[in-house]
Amino acid sequence: MESVEFQIEKKIKAKSKGTLFFPDDFSQLGSSESIRKALQRLEEKEIIRRIAQGIYTRPIESKYIGEVLPSAEEVAKGIAKRDRIRIVPTGVYALNALGLSTQVPMKLVFLTDGAPREIKIGKRSIKFKKTTPKNLLAKGEISSLVIQALREIGIDNITPSEEDKIIALLKKENVNLLKQDIELAPIWIQKIMKKAL
Repeated sequence: MESVEFQIEKKIKAKSKGTLFFPDDFSQLGSSESIRKALQRLEEKEIIRRIAQGIYTRPIESKYIGEVLPSAEEVAKGIAKRDRIRIVPTGVYALNALGLSTQVPMKLVFLTDGAPREIKIGKRSIKFKKTTPKNLLAKGEISSLVIQALREIGIDNITPSEEDKIIALLKKENVNLLKQDIELAPIWIQKIMKKAL
């Protein structure tokens, strides 16, 4: 009979480095207490690293910079997948993701239909803010970011060059998704988005 720790280690090593793991991933291997202890021992043996409470990874080793841990963005997506919740980046993070700002936010804020909470990851943090379902209906990856980025910039602050960049980005979006997402945006944002059609 293999120990819980050995079985967990085998499962972790079968996945590629950099993969995120949650205690729930091993629920069929033992009680939550035995899983917690096994993960703790694997962490002590430096087989895995704890990124935040209940979030682990097997770090990627780079010969230049040493250990490479998943980014805060990857952790947020991992949590969303695990909890089966939807998330939409907001604010400065949406601007950065679109290349409209070089500022890398220390706090990533996502709108979600899941539980509101904040998770610390090194020097950065991830905040999930509860929102109405309407704010999460946008289907296009680019168009949903654009709606949030424009909200952050504000109706009176958008520059012609930012608008041109946004329209160029939106032209890469799937047209059907874009048309659908335009309907979800505030009127002033709709006007800008329609220029990409």
